[in-house]
Amino acid sequence: MFRRSNLVFPMLILGTSLLLGCGKTSKTETASEPEKGSVETMPRAQNPTPQSASGTTAPATTPEHVQVQHILIGFVGSVQGKPITRSKEEAKTLAYQILDRARKGEDFDALVRQYTDDSPPGIYGMSGNGVPPAQGEYPRSGMVPAFGNVGFAISVGNIGIADYDPQQSPFGWHIIKRLK
Repeated sequence: MFRRSNLVFPMLILGTSLLLGCGKTSKTETASEPEKGSVETMPRAQNPTPQSASGTTAPATTPEHVQVQHILIGFVGSVQGKPITRSKEEAKTLAYQILDRARKGEDFDALVRQYTDDSPPGIYGMSGNGVPPAQGEYPRSGMVPAFGNVGFAISVGNIGIADYDPQQSPFGWHIIKRLK
């Protein structure tokens, strides 16, 4: 048998408001540690227009969903099934040349078609950590870590790069443009 108490009604209100989203804190109100390998920005209070380490503008808040387009520059043995003949050093040089061209305004789609070691058009949607993916999206945790680290750290229209790293970016260099 249930007993009524003075706590039942306040608990119902609290439970209902949580279900309806009232009293929910926003992502900008909570502090969290940056992911390993992420592009760090200065705290919001010190830098109203955050700049990533690569010089691109970071979003004001962490988005829940992003859409990015990328150019993968691999090297011998980095991408299964691809007959890539360039060395690791040649791949790095090429990746930074392409990054420079893209940032100067060259047609990103054309650069993707010409250079990617992935499949053109190289467009992927991702949902943030803890956010259910929308139709056609991949969860961030299901992607190479550096891909999400850069994609979520830059704002729409900006271009960043994920350097080769055996754990964070094992396929080579990713030149990433945020579309949405």
